[in-house]
Amino acid sequence: MKDVQRLLIENKAWVQEKIQVNPGYFEDMAKGQQPTFLWIGCSDSRVPPNEITGCHPGEMFVARNIANLVIHTDLSLMSVLEYAVVYLKVKHIIICGHYGCGGVAASLTPSSLGSIDKWLRNIKDVANSNWGELEKIEAGAKRTDRLVELNTISQAKNLTHTAIVQKAWHEGRDLYIHGWVFDMATGKLKELTTIDKTFPIPPAHQYKF
Repeated sequence: MKDVQRLLIENKAWVQEKIQVNPGYFEDMAKGQQPTFLWIGCSDSRVPPNEITGCHPGEMFVARNIANLVIHTDLSLMSVLEYAVVYLKVKHIIICGHYGCGGVAASLTPSSLGSIDKWLRNIKDVANSNWGELEKIEAGAKRTDRLVELNTISQAKNLTHTAIVQKAWHEGRDLYIHGWVFDMATGKLKELTTIDKTFPIPPAHQYKF
């Protein structure tokens, strides 16, 4: 219980700190949100999106799952994506992986982890598609980190296969998709890819509006 109580105490201190700087801070926050960014990241507790980017509450809409996957059958993520793009009108979607990702590392082993195998299968598919490159890298941290990068790029491309993103582009929206990776050893973010409305979408994934 002490751990939980610590969180409540820290919350009170945080509230006081914000009020001292701006007495109307929470009144302004309660009026609504107009985030510029949608962050799709890993659930890893060491990768807090607001903290590592310096964003304030209200600037970033956030969705997180194991290994930052964009899967068309994930209704939770698809709902977040639709709300962020259609209603909040975000301008940037950031897919952010991180080096040393446990989910990515697990996908490179033959071990069965139970029900999580179904989730990790999506990363295994990325590994399989890029195995010619991965097998040239010594098994271990370097191979895992390269798969982290390849997985992040793949998930960014998966976003372009959604009707949500394609419709926004069809309507002339300036919507950008960014693939980043976070290096916990340095605290720095690395840009991997940026995708805009000119990105070529495979015919089988194209929607008509």
